[in-house]
Amino acid sequence: MVSAALLSEKLAVIAGEGNVLEHESMSRHCSFRAGGEARFFVTAQDTDILIKLMKLIEEEELEWFLLGNGSNLLVSDKGYDGIVIKLGDGFDDISVDADTVTAGSAAALSRIAVAAAEHSLSGMEFASGIPGSLGGALTMNAGAYGGEMKDIVRDVRIYFFGEGVCSIDNAGMEFGYRYSLLKKRRGIVLGSSLRLTHGIKEEILKKASGLNAQRREKQPLEYPSAGSTFKRPEGYFAGKLISDAGCKGMSAGGACVSEKHAGFIINKGNATATDIYRLMCRVQDKVRQAFGVMLEPEVILLGAFDENK
Repeated sequence: MVSAALLSEKLAVIAGEGNVLEHESMSRHCSFRAGGEARFFVTAQDTDILIKLMKLIEEEELEWFLLGNGSNLLVSDKGYDGIVIKLGDGFDDISVDADTVTAGSAAALSRIAVAAAEHSLSGMEFASGIPGSLGGALTMNAGAYGGEMKDIVRDVRIYFFGEGVCSIDNAGMEFGYRYSLLKKRRGIVLGSSLRLTHGIKEEILKKASGLNAQRREKQPLEYPSAGSTFKRPEGYFAGKLISDAGCKGMSAGGACVSEKHAGFIINKGNATATDIYRLMCRVQDKVRQAFGVMLEPEVILLGAFDENK
């Protein structure tokens, strides 16, 4: 295996020295504001750089993780001994043509929703308050308030190892609840075209504003978190199960189950990733004991976590 020093040099040749960081704290890049260091943190500013980077990773058989906005991620306090890839400015463009919005995978959903509304296009209102990037939203089929990405995707451009760039249509993405093709076939979203419907700008903005007001009223947005911590079990609501199991307000170190919305674990005061993970496990145990339901994390866990809690 290539040495760390030589790997650092190779990464810098591909991405540029200013785009390669070593021992970068992931607490700066995750909405939980917790977590350890990434051995390498590389920003790929355009598709050519990304492809060269992925070819190096493939040749050297290196561990890697693609970071979006970090709004659905918990990195172990022990860190991640691999390469975290962040997509740069070359993946942030948004354009509108007739009823189609085309955007790069690093574009924030909120920005895309605003661009759509400015062109009197409806369909993105549900996503206007989701604090994630387009790439992450497509990977997990993000949704809220009755809308999901699968409802609006026309096609997705993805880089796959050994194949290059492919265009996958809506059906080919195999969208399901918090699921897409990318959950079983590892690739990198480069961008997507979204097909929306023409509407009245004022009504679109009013709807988006109303949904965002509901979020502020019902969700603990004043604290660092990763949104809904657990997936919705079939036939149940995770937040209600957690609340009914008596978990509201339960804490571990600086991590706490929100009193405002039990579906959220929040960083109430310098929580570590270990605090958050320990609390997630305690909540799972309480809900399983009370209702026989095992909650599945919606948050992605990166790095090694202590299974003994």
